[in-house]
Amino acid sequence: MKWLDKLTERSSRNVARQTSRRSFLTGLGTVLVGSTAIPLLPVARAAGGGSAEESGNGYHGVASQTTGRIDDPGDPTSCEYWRYCAIDGFLCSCCGGSVNSCPPGTEMSPMTWIGTCLNPADNKHYIISYNDCCGKTSCGRCLCNKNESDKPPYRAFSNNDTNWCLGTESTLYHCSTGVIVGIATDKQ
Repeated sequence: MKWLDKLTERSSRNVARQTSRRSFLTGLGTVLVGSTAIPLLPVARAAGGGSAEESGNGYHGVASQTTGRIDDPGDPTSCEYWRYCAIDGFLCSCCGGSVNSCPPGTEMSPMTWIGTCLNPADNKHYIISYNDCCGKTSCGRCLCNKNESDKPPYRAFSNNDTNWCLGTESTLYHCSTGVIVGIATDKQ
């Protein structure tokens, strides 16, 4: 056991010679502050939760639906719905709202990003306004991250990675909608 005492003493003295109390306290403070930031890291929360049975749209506990209109085909609770070509967030149609309205208790942000999506029913491109619904914590259901037509952050109105809950009473993000603004025209 004497050899263990000598080894411990030698390594302790070596560490003491090479470091100071300030550097030790700096390192300890960095670890403590860094560990408090772990809950802030992004986590894919949409993968868990829901009921045990999976519905036809690939999401647990969310019933498949259609718009019921020939000119607006698809399931608004699915990421493959044509309006969601540039969406990034939880679908309001899975969170108590619809494809173009916010769930009760939330408010639609006046700030928005836009995308241009092809409607397979009429083969026309439509300008889609992606509005975030704000005021509650994240819905956590039906997460979609499509980056078609996504631009870098310096082209803010075409970037989908921004919290667009600006200009609302609360900056808490809940879900995203896909509102048709108009038909896109070709440049002549």
